[in-house]
Amino acid sequence: MIKSSLTDRIGRMAGTSGPERVLITASFVNRVGNGLFNAASALYFTSAVGLPAVQVGAALTIAGVIGLGAGIPGGHLADRRGARTIMMLALAVQAVSMAALVLVESWAALTVIATVDQIAAAAGGAAWGALVVRVGTDRPALFRAKLRTFVNLGVILGTVGAGLALAADTRGAYVTLILGNAASFALCALLLLLLPRYPVLAAPPRQHRRAAFRDRPFLTFTALYGAMGLQYPVVSLLLPIWISEHTEAPRWTVAALFAVNGAFCALLQTRIGSRIETPLDGGGAFRTAGLLFLVSCPLMALAAYPPVWVAAGLVLAAVFVHSLAEVFESSAAFALGFGLAPDHAQGQYQGVLGLGFSAGQALAPGILTTVVLGLGAAGWLLLAVFFAALGAVGPSLARWGLRTRPQPGC
Repeated sequence: MIKSSLTDRIGRMAGTSGPERVLITASFVNRVGNGLFNAASALYFTSAVGLPAVQVGAALTIAGVIGLGAGIPGGHLADRRGARTIMMLALAVQAVSMAALVLVESWAALTVIATVDQIAAAAGGAAWGALVVRVGTDRPALFRAKLRTFVNLGVILGTVGAGLALAADTRGAYVTLILGNAASFALCALLLLLLPRYPVLAAPPRQHRRAAFRDRPFLTFTALYGAMGLQYPVVSLLLPIWISEHTEAPRWTVAALFAVNGAFCALLQTRIGSRIETPLDGGGAFRTAGLLFLVSCPLMALAAYPPVWVAAGLVLAAVFVHSLAEVFESSAAFALGFGLAPDHAQGQYQGVLGLGFSAGQALAPGILTTVVLGLGAAGWLLLAVFFAALGAVGPSLARWGLRTRPQPGC
């Protein structure tokens, strides 16, 4: 009886319809592979292949910059040719390019293969956004929250596997991670064959082909979302450096904060995200996220001053608040990013949104390590105010966006 109840509960968490379960499973598989690769990729190229760290960084930067522009045409193709088809093609390209990384022996080869991978990733990301809208039609906010929960779980599981390879520190172990990620792309593509072939939605008469670029509220949200995206490298990049260089907290705190961040996001996403459905809900959630970041960033700064165990406690408390803010921010992005986009152009709109987010992520390391670390505690306070100011715009932006949406029959 207990086993049956647990099985039913897991089944409900994994989606209420066949297509929902398929997309959640496919995304989970894909993110397990990402977790395997991302945690150990830099060490593979520097330790196993023997490339200088500067060359690895340059290759990945070039690939990321070139890949930025692929999301918008990829999204347009998804709208016109079908999101499932474009996403499967992108996943197939990523499977091949990822497997090819085991043959890399030079900077040039790494740059070319990584660029192909990033182009496919950007195009596939836009198509994925359009596909999420088609699959999660009954309770879209609840479905997207569940989807993100399983995505977080997938990354955590993959990262655990990567830790085993890092402990072994052999070329064979790293190659296994890379091929495991390639296999996850291939399996994800095959799973998408189980989805229905959703018909392409016709655009309204006289609809501009590049409507997203003429949609000022959506472009404004894209800029805000890209700027708020600086919060992600705060946990993965900025805080570990701050802990090691400015606090008395033990080094294991760095590993603990990753576990706390991933666990809290996974546990809270469905509970909170399922309640944030409309663009107005999203505007309020964006403001809440900014206020929570206003609390978490000063807590991180304060960790530089007290004794070791107090510092560790402050860091973990800060990461909890930060994780809560991340859940509100991602839920706001779902509600506004999908809610302001017309159904027939979801791919195009998600491509634009992805471009803004990726641009913010590309700029984030330089901003965080120079401005915030350069100013010390004052830099953390400046970052907190910056996030709060961005969030404060959320409600008015949502109202503006709704006023400018086409009315039924128009």
